[in-house]
Amino acid sequence: MCSRLDLIRVLITNPNLAQCVPLFSSFLAMTTRLGTNPELSRCLRPSSHRRNASQPNFNSSRRSFLPLPSNDAGAKTIAMGVSMSTANSKRLTYKEAGVDIDAGAELVRRIAKMAPGIGGFGGLFPLGDSYLVAGTDGVGTKLKLAFETGIHDTIGIDLVAMSVNDIVTSGAKPLFFLDYFATSHLDVDLAEKVIRGIVDGCQQSDCTLLGGETAEMPGFYADGEYDLSGFAVGIVKKDSVIDGKDIVAGDVLIGLPSSGVHSNGFSLVRRVFAQSGLSLKDQLPGETVTLGEALMAPTVIYVKQVLDIISKGGVKGIAHITGGGFTDNIPRVFPKGLGAVIYKDSWAIPPVFKWIQEAGRIEDSEMRRTFNMGIGMVLVVSPEAAHRMLLGDAAAAYRVGEVVTGDGGVIYQ
Repeated sequence: MCSRLDLIRVLITNPNLAQCVPLFSSFLAMTTRLGTNPELSRCLRPSSHRRNASQPNFNSSRRSFLPLPSNDAGAKTIAMGVSMSTANSKRLTYKEAGVDIDAGAELVRRIAKMAPGIGGFGGLFPLGDSYLVAGTDGVGTKLKLAFETGIHDTIGIDLVAMSVNDIVTSGAKPLFFLDYFATSHLDVDLAEKVIRGIVDGCQQSDCTLLGGETAEMPGFYADGEYDLSGFAVGIVKKDSVIDGKDIVAGDVLIGLPSSGVHSNGFSLVRRVFAQSGLSLKDQLPGETVTLGEALMAPTVIYVKQVLDIISKGGVKGIAHITGGGFTDNIPRVFPKGLGAVIYKDSWAIPPVFKWIQEAGRIEDSEMRRTFNMGIGMVLVVSPEAAHRMLLGDAAAAYRVGEVVTGDGGVIYQ
């Protein structure tokens, strides 16, 4: 495997030299591993199998594995549509779209037996008086929509966001980011667009793009397609780590708005398109943007906003709302014996989710377990901190619920 620092310099620092890169394509080609599923992440907390009192007490749950569908033929029908009436079509689910969250949870349980300590949004490694916090992720089948729309300059922002948003849930400041770009034939102009998005994401999260890997593997991907994975490392003082252990009934759930679907649930989105008969170029009903533009809106990077909120005190836990939605992600930060009540009318659900639900005839419970529904990050804070936060910009945060005594479930009312 080779470093990609030189390629990054050519593409980003010296764009006029980009035409020289194909001369080195044979050097970049490689047939080594590509075992990264874009929707999988494995997070390890402190490496010792035996937790001592000084280590944070995390919930034993873990980020769900979301396997990609084995048959991606549905992607070809996105722009073509089908002659089927939505009113007469069947109700869609994430499982029918090829993603089985329950199967992922079972795999999590099995992995936990082999690697005790797995469970947080980011993995913590002790280093002196601090923890290094690491996370890895991809953008899933949102890539299929990037290929269909030709929008490649923001998918790199999504890639950075998915990892840095995970590690900031521990209170960690991102330090650096690494990326993995794989394709069958290296299109330098297209790769440059993707990497520029990654650079943009790193700037938004105030971290360094330290390097990466470009894998050119002839015959592995369809023409014009590629795959992405990202890896972020941050740091937090041990006495400042956010681990949820101090959460109590009566604490408040504060939601930070999302930009839309972000980077989860696109296998279901693609199935909705196949059923709706619409294309990505059609206008989102009631809006001025196309469906493709609405769905490709880049994931919000919450790093600076969250770190600023943490610095003011009162934050006890943070959940990144990704695959699994509110239903699966919020309970991950709770100690045993606690649950959540969500005020379902406390924020405005973006139009794109309303269209997805109507076109796919998707049940409320399925929507809430698949998508972020307009809230990309949830902070568990003391009532005093909630009051302070909500006195500021009303559009920047919402009081979306509260912590209650329970068995880890989420109740919507």
